[in-house]
Amino acid sequence: MPVYQTPGVYVEEVSSGSKPIAGVGTSTAGFIGYVSDIVTMPERPGTLPTEFYPLPPVNEPQLISNWERFKTTFGDFQDGNSTLAHAVFGFFNNGGTQCWVTRINNDEINNLETVQSALDSFKPIDEIAIVVIPGAVDDAVQTAVLDHCKDTYLQDRFAILDGRYEGVSNSNLTKEAIQGGIRDDSYGAIYFPRIQVFDPITRENIYVPPSGHIAGIYSRVDTERGVHKAPANEVIRGALGVEVVINKAEQAGLNPEGINIIRKFDGNITVWGARTLASKEEPEWTYINVRRLFLYLRESIDEGTQWAVFEPNDTKLWAKIRRNVSAFLTNVWRDGALFGDTTAEAFYVKCDEETNPPEVRDLGQVVTEIGVAVVKPAEFVIFRITQWSGPENNQ
Repeated sequence: MPVYQTPGVYVEEVSSGSKPIAGVGTSTAGFIGYVSDIVTMPERPGTLPTEFYPLPPVNEPQLISNWERFKTTFGDFQDGNSTLAHAVFGFFNNGGTQCWVTRINNDEINNLETVQSALDSFKPIDEIAIVVIPGAVDDAVQTAVLDHCKDTYLQDRFAILDGRYEGVSNSNLTKEAIQGGIRDDSYGAIYFPRIQVFDPITRENIYVPPSGHIAGIYSRVDTERGVHKAPANEVIRGALGVEVVINKAEQAGLNPEGINIIRKFDGNITVWGARTLASKEEPEWTYINVRRLFLYLRESIDEGTQWAVFEPNDTKLWAKIRRNVSAFLTNVWRDGALFGDTTAEAFYVKCDEETNPPEVRDLGQVVTEIGVAVVKPAEFVIFRITQWSGPENNQ
């Protein structure tokens, strides 16, 4: 307590006891891809093409904030980095703002041991929310990516997977052909077919995996609308065509299976699907935006309530937790992510004697129960039209 001896006005700072929860980032991607040990500088006046980039070590993630930064770290488009370069360029071109890139020097991107080491290098980087390995379509590798995202100590990442393309045509458009043997899992989504882009190396149009471009769309939608908006009905910037043209009837057999189709509408290459790989036994996780919203809520609340650890486990602590979590969810509701005309309809936060009886407190635990009503995407927009004879003439 300060001691005042001179008459006057004194202003003191007093803690409100409120510790606001800040929303975590959702759009930082982690890329894994092949970069040859020998990467030459692009030809420029006065520069020999045999000069080499000082490449970063294998399995040492590099923070990349724009395409120019990628070029000075891993080289411009060339045979030694083609798939990765197209993916990262597509990421930034479609709205991506920041990513981490880990290079491997084994051109077998479908080698499990190689990829697993690269995935392990991502574990200490908390901000990664999306994981992409462009062109990796091996069952074991894609399963490893899903395992990484679902890891007990992470559980805050989402995998964007490329569908199989070899041997897949309009004659065999099935879930098995495109998804392969990987399990159904809500921590990932798969996209098909490959997209056509211009290749600066060959000066021709080529087909590339769509995952890097899709990651950029995730980032763009997160920024413009929020993580609660499904990253679909979005044009893929830089895409000129698709490897397999799929019509409405053909997609009808794939969409319910969680295969997200990329289609061509009026010259635009558009993402026309918003489903995870969740099994039919998990209907609550059908949509990408719902899974990613929960990842966002979980991570934000986790990081924003660390202050509560070792606090006295009493009614004052419970009230603070309720107040802080409710304030955070109110902002989420105002952003349009939760369903309901009022906060009472949109969510509830329960932390009291019922959730924290003596036996729970004796274990050193404080338990908070949170319920949220999420907004689902309008995947099927239906208009019912009927004939109308007009208002009756009462004259």
